[in-house]
Amino acid sequence: MPHSQINAFFTTKAPNGNLGGLLNTIGVSKDNVYIPVQKHTNEAVILESNMEPVVADAVLTKREGVIIGIQVADCVPVLLYDKKKAVIGAVHAGWRGTAGGILKNTISAMHERFGSLTEDIMIAIGPSIRECCYMVGEEVINAVSAVTGEGDYYRRHNGKYIIDLSLANRLQALSLGVPEKNIWQSGECTSCNPQKFHSYRYTNGAAGRQGGFIGINTVQTV
Repeated sequence: MPHSQINAFFTTKAPNGNLGGLLNTIGVSKDNVYIPVQKHTNEAVILESNMEPVVADAVLTKREGVIIGIQVADCVPVLLYDKKKAVIGAVHAGWRGTAGGILKNTISAMHERFGSLTEDIMIAIGPSIRECCYMVGEEVINAVSAVTGEGDYYRRHNGKYIIDLSLANRLQALSLGVPEKNIWQSGECTSCNPQKFHSYRYTNGAAGRQGGFIGINTVQTV
C-alpha cells in the first residue's frame, strides 16, 4: 500500500535556498508547482486538476506529486498539514489577510471541504517581519484585533504602534482549537536579517521574494 510523505520548507534569498534548487533535491518539476495570484485577500483556493493560478492568498489540496506555495517578503508564510486526512495548505498572511482572518478561513475550509479536525492539523509559521521592526498605524491594529482579539501581539511604543503578525496568526489558530503543541513558529525576523531574507520594509519596497512550500509524495512500499 502507498503511504504519504510530506515535503515542506521555507526558502531564503541565499543561492542554495532558492526554489529551483530545492525542487531538484526532492525531484519535483517546476511545472508541478502551484502558486496563486496573491492580492492580499482572505480567499483560499482548492487545487484539484486545474493548475492555472487564480486570485487567492491560500491554497489547499489533497493532490500528490505537486508542490503548493506562496511568496512573501515580510508577510507571514504559514504551512498546514492534516495528518489524518492528508490535506496540505499554504497561506500568505499580510496585515490585510490577517485582518481578514485568512488562516481561520483556510482552517475552516479544511474542515468543511475535507472533514479535517483541528486537533489533527499541524502548522508551521515561517520567518516574517516581527514586532521589533513592524510599526503600523492605528487602523491596522483595529483591523487585526477585530478578528484576533486582544493580546500581547501588539503594543504602543513611543507614541506609535508595533505589531507581530506571526503571533496574531498563531493566536487565531489556537482560537479555533489547533493544539499549541501542533504549532511551530519561527523566531526569525525578515527585516532584522536582510542578508538572509527578502524584506519589503527594509528595502522600502525593492525586495525580492522567498516563500513557503509544501507537497505530498507517494512512496510505494512492498
